[in-house]
Amino acid sequence: MRNVFLVYMPLRNAEAMAHYEDTIRKKVSLERIAHFVSPDLRARLQEVFGSHDVAVLGSVAGQMNRSFFDKMTEGDDLLIVEGDSIKLIGKIAAKTVNADLSRDLWQPIGREQSPPWELIYFVANPRELNVPFAEFCNLFGYAAHYQLRGFTAVSEEKLGLFYDKFDDLYSVLVRVKQGEPVLEKSYPPRPKQANEETAKERLLAEIHSDDVDQVLRSDLVSDHVKMQWKLANLGLKAGERVWVPAGDQAKLRTLYQFETFDRQFASGIDLPHSYVENIDVVWKQEFRIDAAYEIENSTAIYSGLLRFADLMILAPNTIYPMFIVAPTERKNRVREQLTRPTFRQMNLCGKVKFLSYEAVEDIDEFFSGSSSGLNVDLIAGKAEKIC
Repeated sequence: MRNVFLVYMPLRNAEAMAHYEDTIRKKVSLERIAHFVSPDLRARLQEVFGSHDVAVLGSVAGQMNRSFFDKMTEGDDLLIVEGDSIKLIGKIAAKTVNADLSRDLWQPIGREQSPPWELIYFVANPRELNVPFAEFCNLFGYAAHYQLRGFTAVSEEKLGLFYDKFDDLYSVLVRVKQGEPVLEKSYPPRPKQANEETAKERLLAEIHSDDVDQVLRSDLVSDHVKMQWKLANLGLKAGERVWVPAGDQAKLRTLYQFETFDRQFASGIDLPHSYVENIDVVWKQEFRIDAAYEIENSTAIYSGLLRFADLMILAPNTIYPMFIVAPTERKNRVREQLTRPTFRQMNLCGKVKFLSYEAVEDIDEFFSGSSSGLNVDLIAGKAEKIC
């Protein structure tokens, strides 16, 4: 269960809003930060943010602020509230107590010398929301006119009640912003595996990284890995970080000399990793998933949909797109599986799109010499809703 921290910025606090503009919206280069932090922290920021600039905020080191700051851990949620609206949500990537960095980042405004914001936290996945704070109060059981002040944290009791009912706070608030219903978690029976996989399909589904020689002799799996490689490459061109299952990484290295994938999934993603780490390709940014792809030519289509169904049970408010990637001739088979009673009851058809091999090949060819304009929305536009 992730902590949730709240930073309140009064509408008329010119200094706070100027600092927000300077280091949250405009962000800060890692090179600038590196002069003031330890080698270990510098390496961690490099690991999380890569070459991207970093969103940074801080608080004055009072006793109460320090008590909340000490509770902060990687992956915790941070909300910045301006007036009566949630201005931004992000994830805590790291933190440091550093008066020198504070003075470099945030110059005082006006004649008075204000205390440095030396309790510094680095914010991953910042997204401006502009959602009424009253919506947050309703979700967490605060009084309708609860008055937020300064820097604080949601109590464990309120967090427990929220996460008993809902999944990812970010997804829930984005749904609120978009006017979509917020769904509570439910636990329908997990559908049993269909007895439709051939012995060869079951064998191929169980191949691990140590079986590379066997993989190289299988045309079906070679096509599967080729599509993983293409989707991984397209992810990098779209400015995404890329994850492929640990058992497939050796295949990409051997067949395509591809190694630009994350070595670990991400500790800040609010799902049991076993449900996500085995998805064929995941595009992500720091601690958030941007798209998930299941490639289905060497295993029964049912298996990929079952992974997505598990995710929808655990995280019904999921907002990132999910794709079944398969040859065009398998589209009708995907449609048949999506209309199974269990999947239909979960509205999986409303969440999962069909992305043909041919569409991936076309996108890959079009962006062979460029990446301008390539993003998740473009991929979604080339995919089909088939039921």
